Amino acid sequence: MSGFENELVSIVTPAFRVEALVGDTIRSVIDQTYPHWEMLIVDDCSPDNTRAVVGEWCARDPRVKLIEHVTNGGPATARNTAIAAARGRWLAYLDSDDLWLPEKLERTLAYAKANEAPLTFTGFRRISADAQDVGRYIGVPKHVSYGQLLRNNVIATSTVMIDRSRVGPVVMKKTYYDDFACWLEILKPGRRAHGLDADLMRYRVVSNSVSRNKKKSAMKVWQSYREIEKLSLPVSAWNFMHYAVNGIMKYRQF
Repeated sequence: MSGFENELVSIVTPAFRVEALVGDTIRSVIDQTYPHWEMLIVDDCSPDNTRAVVGEWCARDPRVKLIEHVTNGGPATARNTAIAAARGRWLAYLDSDDLWLPEKLERTLAYAKANEAPLTFTGFRRISADAQDVGRYIGVPKHVSYGQLLRNNVIATSTVMIDRSRVGPVVMKKTYYDDFACWLEILKPGRRAHGLDADLMRYRVVSNSVSRNKKKSAMKVWQSYREIEKLSLPVSAWNFMHYAVNGIMKYRQF
C-alpha cells in the first residue's frame, strides 16, 4: 500500500495510569520472534509515572515510541493518535496491561498473509492482575462475519492485526466499545475476520477494567446496536439475546 512499509507491523497501545504494568507489556513485544515492528504508546495524560516508565524503554529500544497527549481523550482518541503516526501496512492492537507470547506477531502475520485476511485475531488466556493465575484457553473460530460478530464478540482486542492494504483507512469511533465498533465497520461490507486458533495472548483481568462491569457493558453493547449500527428494535433484541448467552458461557469460568 502506497506510503506504508510493507513488512512493518505498527503496534497501537493506548496507555493511562499503568506504570506498574506497561513495562511487562513492552517486554512482551521486545521478546517477539518477528523483529520488524514499531510500538506506538500513546500516554493519555496519566497522573502517575507511566510516561517515565515508557521513556526508559524507549531509550533501550528505539522501536518503542512514546507519544504524549496534552489532554485526556480516552482510548479511542489515543488509538487514533497511534494509527495516524503508524508507518506500517499492518496494525496490531495491544492494550497496555496485556501480554503477547513470543511468536504472536510472527504467526499472526504469516496467517494473515496466507489467508489474505483483512483482519486476523487469535486465541488467548486470561491472567490475574498479578499474572500469577492463568485461566483456561479461549479458542476462536476460523472465520467470523459481521452478523456473527453482532451475536458474539469473539475478537479480543489485543489479538487483532489489520491489513490496511485490504481495509483502507482505520479510524476508531469515540464510543465506549471503540474496538467492537471498529471490527464491525471493517466486516460490514461483507468481509470476514480470520481466526488463528492458537494461544498467543494473555488478557490481564483488573478490577477497574471496562469489561469487568457486566451490567454497564451490556448497556453499551445495546447502544452499539441501536445508535452506531442503526439496527431495528427486533433485530437488536435478537442479537442481544445471543450476545448475552454467549457472554455468560464465555465468563462462566476463569
